[in-house]
Amino acid sequence: MSKVLLCTDLDRTLVPNGSQPESPHARALFSRLIASNAVKLAYVSGRHLALIEQAIDEYQLPMPDFAVADVGSTIYRREQNQWQHWQAWDQEIAGDWQGMSRESLHALLADYPDLQLQEAEKQNTHKLSYYLPTNLNHMAVIDDIRTHLEKENIRANLIWSIDELQNIGLLDILPASVNKLHAITFLIEHSGFDRQHTIFAGDSGNDLDVLLSPIPSVLVANADQQVRSAVHAAPEDTLYIAQGDFLKMNGNYSAGILEGIAHYYPEFLPVMEAL
Repeated sequence: MSKVLLCTDLDRTLVPNGSQPESPHARALFSRLIASNAVKLAYVSGRHLALIEQAIDEYQLPMPDFAVADVGSTIYRREQNQWQHWQAWDQEIAGDWQGMSRESLHALLADYPDLQLQEAEKQNTHKLSYYLPTNLNHMAVIDDIRTHLEKENIRANLIWSIDELQNIGLLDILPASVNKLHAITFLIEHSGFDRQHTIFAGDSGNDLDVLLSPIPSVLVANADQQVRSAVHAAPEDTLYIAQGDFLKMNGNYSAGILEGIAHYYPEFLPVMEAL
């Protein structure tokens, strides 16, 4: 049986923190499959490393071999029970910022008083994160920042979101080449796997670049209709949409991931049934 690299999103994909119900024993079965050493595991998340560890503890998730964190701007390897920051990934994406540090990039934006730096743990070498009041015309501000950075030959990806609980806008500035697909492709190329022995699992719009790529992927059953519509034309040989009823589970969250693994690798089914 070939070993498989499983790359999965966390929130509302493996972590059951969406509105749909979780199959009662799915997460435990997922953990036992990982423990069987048949799968190398990577978490691919917008969370920073401390929040990934928090999710592992809170939801009793298996410890991964790799973590793609901070919206893809950092990659960590797990070696001898310690996280090792993968410096080669930093070098891969550094050119977009002309080799500038996060602090130097922040200095370039000194003329934007509405930008408030987020906490230190939410920053890293290639992720500059701000709070921005929601009552501003945020698109105009972002367009102005993008133009300003382009004049400095900085290629950046500006990601806007809203923390609804705190009613505050969030702006992440990343190298332009930072995305889940690029990070997973890097992981495949540098960890001894190939595309045919890799599976990605996701549920949301920020997973679409991978879901629509040639990397074999699974969309868990709890994904919303907007994402389902976006992937409707994806080739069936590279995207599987979990339906439920696999091993009497509903296809949501980890149940959908397991269903997808069995779809691409039927030889794993006896292993799952025996767990």
